[in-house]
Amino acid sequence: MSDQIMQQLVEMSNYLGDPDNTFAILGEGNTSARIDEDTFCVKASGTCLATMTKGDFLPVSISKVVGILDDPNAGDDDVAKVLRAGVLDPEEKRKPSVETMLHAVLLQYPEFRFIGHAHPVFTNALLCSKQAETLAGGRICPDHIVLMGHKSVFVPYVDPGLVLAREVRDRVRKFIDEEGVLPKAIMMESHGLFAMASTATKVMNIFDMAEKIARIIVGTSAFGGPKFLSETDIMRIDSRPDEKYRQQAIATQ
Repeated sequence: MSDQIMQQLVEMSNYLGDPDNTFAILGEGNTSARIDEDTFCVKASGTCLATMTKGDFLPVSISKVVGILDDPNAGDDDVAKVLRAGVLDPEEKRKPSVETMLHAVLLQYPEFRFIGHAHPVFTNALLCSKQAETLAGGRICPDHIVLMGHKSVFVPYVDPGLVLAREVRDRVRKFIDEEGVLPKAIMMESHGLFAMASTATKVMNIFDMAEKIARIIVGTSAFGGPKFLSETDIMRIDSRPDEKYRQQAIATQ
């Protein structure tokens, strides 16, 4: 099973890093996959998504990484020590991605097995704008809801790494308490998109849809801006059995 997971992780990473998709360039972005209850593989810092191979991922312990989130006095040196201790291969000299703690936080949810993070051009056009929360929070058409859920988690800009991992942890918890479901995407102001799912295909689908929707929203600026669906319409689409069926069918393509 781990070989299959790693192959899917490589394929997902290469897709997110494909220059034709404009999700990430150079060393941007990071990806991960949970191997078992306490182990996940995450992109090594400085590697390129477009050319990732199995050897470019580092196995990390979830439990060894997340403990630092509750230490109010932790600083950069402490983070470096924790990330080093969390890497399961004692001979490994490379460093895991700066967002390793955030991946570990999300992979504690058993429903999430694959995570992708990148900086899609049009999605970031929204997230780097003065109206980031409004533009990233609305839903504009049925397929938007089918692939990305009725709402995404929005995170105002905070320092990447430990501070961001804490902020995401708290906002995801709040989202689950208020919405009663897990989020499918996290929209981070002036930063980028996180997509979480049970399969690599679903993660790629979320990225594709997020970027298509962002392109449409940017395009609506020539005609007065986007017209978001009402809450009633959003919840109707999100609860329709035929749309749930279509969502599962799309995920297996």
